[in-house]
Amino acid sequence: MIRVVSVIIAFWFCVPEALAQNDSIRDTYIQQFPDKFFIWPVIKKREISFDLNSRDDTGKKLSYKPNTSFSAGLGFYIFEIAAEVTVAVPIDERSRTTYGTSDARDLQANFLGKRWGIDVYTQKYSGFYVPNPNQTPTTPDLFIKRSDIELRNTGANVRYVFNKDRFSQRSAYNYSERQLKSAGSFVLSGSLNTFDLHADSAVLTQQVAPAISSTSTLKDFKYSAFSVAPGYSYSIIYKSFFLNGSFSLGPAHYWIQYTAPDQSTQYNITLNTFADVRVALGYNSEHFFGGMSLVTQTRDIRFDEIHFTNGTTAFKLLVGYRFPEVGILKKRAMDYLPKK
Repeated sequence: MIRVVSVIIAFWFCVPEALAQNDSIRDTYIQQFPDKFFIWPVIKKREISFDLNSRDDTGKKLSYKPNTSFSAGLGFYIFEIAAEVTVAVPIDERSRTTYGTSDARDLQANFLGKRWGIDVYTQKYSGFYVPNPNQTPTTPDLFIKRSDIELRNTGANVRYVFNKDRFSQRSAYNYSERQLKSAGSFVLSGSLNTFDLHADSAVLTQQVAPAISSTSTLKDFKYSAFSVAPGYSYSIIYKSFFLNGSFSLGPAHYWIQYTAPDQSTQYNITLNTFADVRVALGYNSEHFFGGMSLVTQTRDIRFDEIHFTNGTTAFKLLVGYRFPEVGILKKRAMDYLPKK
C-alpha cells in the first residue's frame, strides 16, 4: 500500500507601500481587511508531468503523469500572514492497480504582495504512467507503468504587477484583499529552476515509441533554466463574483545535460520558451469568500532530435469566512521585524 503524505505550506504576506498619494485611487478599486482574520478549509492538488517526442514529428508523443491524490486541510490568515497545511487523501486500490503507484513530496512557499509575488518550491516525484488518450482503461495492462522514473524540480518564480493601484492579484488567489471594480495590469514573470530526471532504463523504448527511436536511450536528463515572461492579467468583477485570467509567455535559457545513445554525457545550451497561465473564479464579499484556481507553468525544450516539455499544475478549491480581530490577533508580523 503506497503512502503519499504531502504537506504543503503556503505563506503570503503584505509588503507595505509608501506612495500615500495613490491610496485614494486604490481604495476605490480594492478593499483591504486590516481588522479581520480568516479561516478556510481547502482542497488542492499539485503535480508535475512531462512529454517526450521527436523534434520533427510533434504529432506523436508520450505523456508521463504521476498517480497522485488530492490533499485536504485548513488555511488561515492571521497577523497578516497566510498559511495552509494539507495532508494527502489516500488513493484507492483500483487507482493504484490501473495507474501504478507514485510517491510525491511537494513543498511550496508563496509570498504575495501588492506588486510582488514569489513562489519557492521543491518537488520530488517517483512513479509515472503513460495514459492512452484514445482508450478508456478497462484493464491495468492498458497503461504503461514506470515505477523507476524519478524526477526532482526545485526553483523560484517571481511575478511583478505594474498596476497595483487598480488591480489586486491577492484578491483572486489568497483573498487577503477584495477587488471592487474590473481592472487589469501588465505583469512580468521570471523563473529560475533546476530539473533532474532519472530512470533505471530508457524512458522511451522501441516497443513504446518506435517513431522516436532516436531518443529511446534517454534515461538521465538535467537542466537549469532562467526565463523572463511578460504578460497580462485581468479580473472581471460582477457584484461580489470575480473571474481572473493571466497569461505570460517569454524566452527561457536552458543549460542541458543528458545521456546520449552511446551512454556518453552530452551538454547543450538552448533558448526556448516558458509559459505561465493562471485562472481563478469565485465569490469574495465582506465576510464570505471562496472559489477555485488553476495555475500551470510549462517549459518547452528542443535540443538535438528531442522535444521535451514539462509542466507543473496547481489546483485549489476553498471556502472561508472573515472574523473580527480581538486581543493579540491585532498584532502584525511586521511589528517584530527590526526597524531601520
